[in-house]
Amino acid sequence: MERRSRAKPGKRLAGGQPTLRTIADLAGLGVTTVSRALKDGPELAVETKARVRAIAEEIGYRPHRAGVRLKTGRTFVISFVLNQSDDMSDYARRLIMGISQALRGTQYHLQVLPQNIDQDPIDPVRYIVDTQAADGIILTHSEPQDLRVKMLLERDFPFITFGRTELATPHPYFDVDNFDFAYRAAEALIARGRKRIVIVLPPAQYTYSGHQLAGYRRALFEAGLKPRIAQGVDLYSPAFTLRSYANALATESDAPDGIICGSELQALGMILGFQEAGFVIGKDVDIVNKKTSNILDLVQLPTLQFFEDLIRAGHDCAKFLLKRIDGEAPMSEMQYLDFTNFSEGPA
Repeated sequence: MERRSRAKPGKRLAGGQPTLRTIADLAGLGVTTVSRALKDGPELAVETKARVRAIAEEIGYRPHRAGVRLKTGRTFVISFVLNQSDDMSDYARRLIMGISQALRGTQYHLQVLPQNIDQDPIDPVRYIVDTQAADGIILTHSEPQDLRVKMLLERDFPFITFGRTELATPHPYFDVDNFDFAYRAAEALIARGRKRIVIVLPPAQYTYSGHQLAGYRRALFEAGLKPRIAQGVDLYSPAFTLRSYANALATESDAPDGIICGSELQALGMILGFQEAGFVIGKDVDIVNKKTSNILDLVQLPTLQFFEDLIRAGHDCAKFLLKRIDGEAPMSEMQYLDFTNFSEGPA
């Protein structure tokens, strides 16, 4: 192996942007060896790769993206298409944290591409594919016959969805079993003697809305109870809207004694609405929600919570997508169904 006299690295070097030659001189290695080390070449020793990466990080080396693209045909960019209609607390931030964790130590970096509220959902996806702006895409808010997924399958462009579709062609996904969530949420309420259980569903166009509805209906059918679906609101309605909705429910002669609401912020709105009507949470009505942050822990109320790990979801979406890009794994290893974990909120 080629050895060179090693200079002392510093935080930043004078004379412009550090290059592979800069790292090679500092490490006492050849440029080719340095390049392979940064690409995690399996033929190199772990210690060599770690030393090269440490020097690259210390001097602020960044690969020249245009040059890399010309040589490899890759951008080393992963695009996360952010749906701005989703105002659930902490949702996107936690997904981004997980994606970033998975990309750390790789050559890839994350690009967040917002989808405007009035924009056709397929537009940002088409832009990425047509311009080859990324090597792969992470999508959320999947629909049963998702046109974005159909296009990506037809174009053979690497992607993964957080959520499932009902398309006949298999594709990579990471999802949470929302049938199981709604079924167990209803069971938990029924076990507490609740009989008038209302569920606030996600918007009907999304696949997981149907999954939640099916799980909820199954649990109530088994208990001999009548389903009650929230009307005029959904899981993406503003929290203040759900506050007013809960307040109106509380005035009905058959006011609900149990609520299933899969978003913390929206559940908080309903809690406030019931409290304003004089209801005591945990006594007059029980609330079940998904827990993705600590927001409801702050109010110290006895809610029933099912933890959904969005950081893990983002992390695994990115890991699966990298495998898809590299063609390293069969489809069966890029499809995963996770489950929520039940816990009771503060008493």
